[in-house]
Amino acid sequence: MNLDISDLNKYKHIHLIGIGGISMSAIAETLKNWNFKVTGSDLSQSKITDNLNNHGIKTTIGHDVENAKNADLIIYSAAISESDPEMVAAKENNVPLVGRGEFVGYLTKLYKEAICISGTHGKTTTTSMISVCFVEAEKDPSIEVGALLDAIGGNYRVGNSDYFILESCEYKGNFLKFFPNTEVILNIDNDHLDYYKTFENIVKTFKDFALLLDENGLLVTNADDENCLKLKEYCKGKFITYGVNNQDANFVAKNISFDKNGFPSFDVYKNGELLGSLSLSVAGNHNVLNALATVAVCDYYGIDIKTMATALKKFTGAERRLEYKGSLNNTISIFDDYAHHPTEILATVNAINNKTFNKSWVIFQPHTYSRTLNHLNEFAEAISKFDNIILLDIYAAREQNTYNISSEDLANKIKELGKDCLYMPDFDEVVSYIKEHAKDDDIIITLGAGTVTKIGPMILA
Repeated sequence: MNLDISDLNKYKHIHLIGIGGISMSAIAETLKNWNFKVTGSDLSQSKITDNLNNHGIKTTIGHDVENAKNADLIIYSAAISESDPEMVAAKENNVPLVGRGEFVGYLTKLYKEAICISGTHGKTTTTSMISVCFVEAEKDPSIEVGALLDAIGGNYRVGNSDYFILESCEYKGNFLKFFPNTEVILNIDNDHLDYYKTFENIVKTFKDFALLLDENGLLVTNADDENCLKLKEYCKGKFITYGVNNQDANFVAKNISFDKNGFPSFDVYKNGELLGSLSLSVAGNHNVLNALATVAVCDYYGIDIKTMATALKKFTGAERRLEYKGSLNNTISIFDDYAHHPTEILATVNAINNKTFNKSWVIFQPHTYSRTLNHLNEFAEAISKFDNIILLDIYAAREQNTYNISSEDLANKIKELGKDCLYMPDFDEVVSYIKEHAKDDDIIITLGAGTVTKIGPMILA
């Protein structure tokens, strides 16, 4: 269905299927803030579903057919199938249904300045960086980000301005349903091949995204990525670039240095002239690029570099982005990271290599069978950069294992590279092994987009 902007207020009770997703929960909280009656369901209990219930949003674990029957409107996530009992009940009772992507697209119509941050990697961090700068500048933005962000006390913020800052995912072309005024395209890489099949299809989707902008729009993109640079011919509006390697970009970082935590400091040049200097509280070269994208957007919207510097210095990262969890025996540092693509894993490796430590440990949980199969060799290369490697079972997410692939296949690939690797699917066994073998000043990374995040707290407990 297509929602008209004048239609939303006639839907008094809105029910969300798959409400526990990071984007779906943000929609639910926003609608509750706008005084709608909001209910939802999800198959798994989580911190997010607990928070929703605590905030007065009745969230059922399992199916909630009665609410689905009685709702005025249902929003469903991309993971929900046509055979889902609530979807079937809604159709039988003629309840209007709208997908998450299309509904978020409707939300972007409500704002004069919808700022949509996309790219294969770095969306959450860059959305967070732009958000904290807009908040610091007192621009009172509305925000939807794909992780919990301390600066806004969650994964969403309801503001009272014309600004809507939105993490925009390319999976299944979801962001093509949006109405952006400003786009950020951070990079274009080979991912979600279970849907896109070829890299050419991924590139075409980002071209289509760029075409959504009219002549008054802005596209900010990465001059170090050749596929991003080619988007200029598809952009009808203003085209601004940033980069580290490409010195012809509009915004360039120079004189980059790192402290003992791996946090970078650098000078920012705008069109060849020094704009100012930044010091970040997040590690890695990739975050220099994310910060440059942030500077380009904020500069366009009139935020001065001193305000950006203050906000970015205070920003310590979004949840699960090389997030410090604590120390074991006061000497062994434990971090948790969401990286689940070889490019992201290499960025994490490079980030920790700027830190001071003894040996590195990675506990990696591959995410989806299709991604593991499609990038098996690249995963082996990336994971082998760590000193000590433990592999968990593949986290299935939305898939069934029709690909005949397992973590043992990845372990064998890593061993073929001459690197020792342990396949250890039991979480308790992993915790015991780490406590017995990790040494003073080692660094431990739990890595992946699934349940691996539970292991850090288990070690600390």
